[in-house]
Amino acid sequence: MPMKQPLCLAFTDFWEGFECNPTGKSHFDNVFYKILSERFDITISDSPEFLIYSVFGSNHKRYTCPKVFYTGENIRPNFRECQYAMTFDYLNDDRHLRFPLSAVTLYEWGILDGFEKHIDCEQVKREKTQFCNFLFSNPNARERNTLFQKLSKYKRVDSGGRAFNNLGYYVDDKMKFLSQYKFTIAFENSEYPGYTTEKLVHPKLVNSIPIYWGNPDVHKDWNTKAFINAYEFSNDKRLIEYIMEIDQNDDLYFALLKQPHFTTPKSYHLDRHALISFFERITQP
Repeated sequence: MPMKQPLCLAFTDFWEGFECNPTGKSHFDNVFYKILSERFDITISDSPEFLIYSVFGSNHKRYTCPKVFYTGENIRPNFRECQYAMTFDYLNDDRHLRFPLSAVTLYEWGILDGFEKHIDCEQVKREKTQFCNFLFSNPNARERNTLFQKLSKYKRVDSGGRAFNNLGYYVDDKMKFLSQYKFTIAFENSEYPGYTTEKLVHPKLVNSIPIYWGNPDVHKDWNTKAFINAYEFSNDKRLIEYIMEIDQNDDLYFALLKQPHFTTPKSYHLDRHALISFFERITQP
């Protein structure tokens, strides 16, 4: 086995819990560390060769080494602050790698080489005791707020976050909560081509059908026959009519659930080797 190339890194300005595990900063287990460790012998240092940073802070400004920007938010890279970037954008630039938060989420769940479905219809029937959920803290997303209000006229939509909470408590175990529901409103905070986050992935992990909006090009990564894609409907009325039809017809419901997640066996944006190749290239002298 060839020797791994040494690589000295630091991480900063990520969301809480991302940069290292609770046992201490000597043992990192974030997605980038795990994947890059397949090729590189990584050390973590306050004086790194490369800094990987995100949008939740400004600590990156104190570093003078080459910087790699990562975002799962709907934010463009600023190449005046970074030399390289990893985002969800479709950006034709050698300094950029498309690696959206949807991919990071799957890798966080240990899904490295496929996202297979094994649907037990009887078990799903037993699990899905509730209709639809809405689990958000940001109240300023007009499109999803509108759907929540309109769909609630058909059946109660349970809101367990800070936005429009109607449960009387805040959900603390997201995945357990989602697993009870036939449908999950999975609208992003905002809209941009390529912008797909954990909001689509999490309900899929527990066989709750996402009702999705946010990336008009979502079909490039995901099989839209496996969820309800708001972009395929001319207005909310037709979208809700379709949700009602699926809700009232078990055959249609399970037909969606049994569809493969991707239109190809493995979506190209989930190729961790692309991340390794990107760092092989940018770390060359």
